[in-house]
Amino acid sequence: MQQVFGYSAFRGEQQDIIQTVSAGDDAMVLMPTGGGKSLCYQVPAIARHRAGLGVTLVISPLIALMHDQVGALEELGVHAAFLNSSLTGEEASRVEREMMSGRLVMLYAAPERVTNPRFMGMLTALDERGLLSLVAIDEAHCVSQWGHDFREDYLQLAQLHERFPNVPRVALTATADDHTRADMRERLALTGAREFISSFDRPNIRYAIVEKDEAKKQLIRFLRDEHEGDAGIVYCQSRKKVEETAAWLSSEGISALPYHAGLDADVRRRHQDRFLREDGLVMCATIAFGMGIDKPDVRFVAHLDLPKNIEGYYQETGRAGRDGEAADAWMAYGLADVVNQRRMIDESPAGDEFKKMQRGKLDALLTLAEAHDCRRVRLLAYFGEKSSACGNCDNCLNPPATWDATEAARMALSTVYRFRQHSGLSFGAGHLIDVLRGKVTDKTTQHGHGSLSTFGIGAKWSEQQWRGVIRQLLSLGHLQSEGEYNTLVLTDSARAVLKGEVPVLLREHRETPKGSGRTRRSSTSSGGRSTSAPIKLDADGDQRFAALRAWRSEVAREHNLPAYIVFNDATLAQMAQQAPSTLDELSGISGVGAKKLEAYGREILRVLESAAG
Repeated sequence: MQQVFGYSAFRGEQQDIIQTVSAGDDAMVLMPTGGGKSLCYQVPAIARHRAGLGVTLVISPLIALMHDQVGALEELGVHAAFLNSSLTGEEASRVEREMMSGRLVMLYAAPERVTNPRFMGMLTALDERGLLSLVAIDEAHCVSQWGHDFREDYLQLAQLHERFPNVPRVALTATADDHTRADMRERLALTGAREFISSFDRPNIRYAIVEKDEAKKQLIRFLRDEHEGDAGIVYCQSRKKVEETAAWLSSEGISALPYHAGLDADVRRRHQDRFLREDGLVMCATIAFGMGIDKPDVRFVAHLDLPKNIEGYYQETGRAGRDGEAADAWMAYGLADVVNQRRMIDESPAGDEFKKMQRGKLDALLTLAEAHDCRRVRLLAYFGEKSSACGNCDNCLNPPATWDATEAARMALSTVYRFRQHSGLSFGAGHLIDVLRGKVTDKTTQHGHGSLSTFGIGAKWSEQQWRGVIRQLLSLGHLQSEGEYNTLVLTDSARAVLKGEVPVLLREHRETPKGSGRTRRSSTSSGGRSTSAPIKLDADGDQRFAALRAWRSEVAREHNLPAYIVFNDATLAQMAQQAPSTLDELSGISGVGAKKLEAYGREILRVLESAAG
């Protein structure tokens, strides 16, 4: 840890995990994004290679992750490589020769390549010579059909245990509920593995969820008030919306790029490379973008549409603030999101048990969205972790008012019942609200709904309030949507609400407050990009930090690497603060390992001395 990575201390359960895996035992590791999962297999891989035990195979689903991690390891002086479709035949052959020689410390490959018969034959030959040291399975939740990112290729990875029973394995993920963990154990044949579950809390992330009210305007206000010039990700449900949002943000003067699976592979790669290497870019994306993205200075993740479940939400929001600095997870959601997600579940070809599970997961996310108490407490409780109010989410910073919507809920359900009783038909949320508020439209006239006893009985509540009531009734399962037009029908549980046996308490709708308790960083370069240090520096320290960042940019361009792989901002800030004047003093900075000290040490000292002059 100290010699290679430049870290003098472990974080959380890292030491116990690393000792377990280094000793040759299997492990299952659940650790939040940014918690240091990679070190849990990289340190054992280096230790076991130095002990003559050969190559560690790292199974990863994404090319971008392989490229970044291999680049970072090579910068540290650790011999690593990847095998994927980005290589030419000659390049792949060279990597395979390095693997078979045992000289590689780590080889990254995708699951479909690993289970290919030819590659499996090479692993067998390597194992027979005692040179297959360790297998690390990253993003291991992909093996579970209950998880948010199921990938069929992962199901074949159990054969690694069958073929190489004496090779230790470590499976790692950032999110997995009880069902997903059980699947990981069974499908990866890890029943005897030690399980390590770190806290899921990301205290540096502030969670905020707002009701949609012209969502694009809400987003631009959030970006301009809180994150002007910052790098971030905006998630949308559809490819069309991704492209429209990216174009709209660009027209508003915000540097934004689209990313989704329908784009040409070269375009996706180019956009991802720009996001990783440039400051202040906003990536508008579907969930095709993000897994394995190691960019540490993503300052916000925004959702313009409701995710499918809490696991997906947590995984996506976890891409913000990997450097431990303040970051935001912001989401706007509305009634249409609830209806669309329920329809997708209902119309999927999956079995009834799976659909029931997915509805339960969606309901848990809706409960989080509708909550009027601490977001973090509810989020952590979903993963079985107890906590107290965080003081750093929207509900803690600006506690919402609530109102008793029991009467309104009974009116809505009663009107849905009367629709079917009156004409045998069901109708959507928009028409239901029109009837409740007594609005005369072509449809109310056509179907004679002006004569219903419930016509106009809810006129005292706004359309926005009624949307909240219907959204809550859908999330609680008292209403469900059906068919192409998302018409609403009662469920069996609606009877208890109609009888007044179940109270319905809702948060009052309000405009998103400007600034939510966090001061936006104001130190920017002439280009508008944030350049402030993650720790407080005096004027001289700021000058040294700026000089170090400029030097790092030059090095990154020369090496064709993202700047954070050379050194992250936290390391540069510590250099700027302490202003070391010797290599020995510089070696004490967190993140400065032996190879980087040798490669960059004298240059860094020169930059610090010049900045002081």
